[in-house]
Amino acid sequence: MSKPIVNQIGAAFIPVSDIERARDWYCDILGLPADGEILFGHLYILPMNGTDIVLDSKIHSEETIYKAPPFHFNTNDIEEAYEYMKSKNVELTTGIEGNWFNFRDPDGNHLMVCQC
Repeated sequence: MSKPIVNQIGAAFIPVSDIERARDWYCDILGLPADGEILFGHLYILPMNGTDIVLDSKIHSEETIYKAPPFHFNTNDIEEAYEYMKSKNVELTTGIEGNWFNFRDPDGNHLMVCQC
């Protein structure tokens, strides 16, 4: 029997309340141009190296906000990444814990940066 599900993640979705504000914030943090198209009035695809991230304002609600990081952003220098996020006035929810730290986006989603 063939296996129709591929062992690969196509995209990770993040619920956001305002698609344009979220696009601008994430593109700024990640150093990406914010010139892509907002699809169907509620989706913005962040072009990542590897699995893309889809910002989605249609799925946003208090219940869908991430209470724990569903994934982490990679860094080659955890201390530099931490200072960078501080300089961007990002809400940091932990200090550097070994090789990672957590933060919140403007909608309150908990996310992580990890040096692997």
